[in-house]
Amino acid sequence: MNDLPAMTRATAHDSIGAAWPAHRTVALLPGSLPQGGVVPDTPIHAFVAPPAALTLRSEDAPRPQRHDIDLGGLLAFEIRHLLNSAEADAVVAASERFGYRDAAPGIATPPGMRINKSVHWVADLEFLGPVFARMASLLPTTIDGMTLHPRLSERLNMYRYDDGDVFNRHTDGDWPGFSLDTERCRMLQWPAHLRSCLTMLLYLNGPEDGVQGGATRLYRPDGSSHDVQPAKGSALFFRHGFGPTSVLHVGSPVRGPVPKYIARINVMYAMPTAWITRRVEVDGSDAWR
Repeated sequence: MNDLPAMTRATAHDSIGAAWPAHRTVALLPGSLPQGGVVPDTPIHAFVAPPAALTLRSEDAPRPQRHDIDLGGLLAFEIRHLLNSAEADAVVAASERFGYRDAAPGIATPPGMRINKSVHWVADLEFLGPVFARMASLLPTTIDGMTLHPRLSERLNMYRYDDGDVFNRHTDGDWPGFSLDTERCRMLQWPAHLRSCLTMLLYLNGPEDGVQGGATRLYRPDGSSHDVQPAKGSALFFRHGFGPTSVLHVGSPVRGPVPKYIARINVMYAMPTAWITRRVEVDGSDAWR
């Protein structure tokens, strides 16, 4: 499971520096395995303190640019140059400190769909706050009547694609937001009026690092497709959920000794107050108050 093929796993640990804080498990969830089956207590991790290597500085910020993708009316776009190379390497190094495994916590996929390795962890505002600030003006301010929330979910679902790994055709589900409690010991779920609308796939390495293959293939409603090549420090965004506007996609196979690393991050939106009030009136629930 951790038989490191070449490049990033060896170099990322050493080149970022040794000042990483300890880490702990902040949640345990059932984890689905690539070929079926469940591991009951699959961990979600966090550092005991914000790592210096993941505290982003404004003076290091690149100049992000948005590039829209023609998907036959479906919402998809890239934001290029979101992280610099050293920042992307630091995220990879952090994920390898937690360690990848076959089981993905809280993810339900049928056998043979997700063939890769996974680690989920809760990041800090010192990292995700600047990431959001860099791209906020490039994100849709509203989607289907919901308003952009000024904070990303802090749970990072990270995947490592080794030689031959693939994520077969699927749509991403929508998620609640997550963050740490004040003691940094537990993962907390955000209020239900906040819900994700966009997948953000943050590419953490690419061909310049020796990655071969690994494009993300997006499908249009007519069945034609568009391939997005992994570009280190750039991100792909698309509508998710299980409705007709969600984007069907594939994580194409990686070939060769260099793994591909990506982080799935959820872009959060807030329901209007009228929707929350209506939910309470209809079913008596106070979950959305």
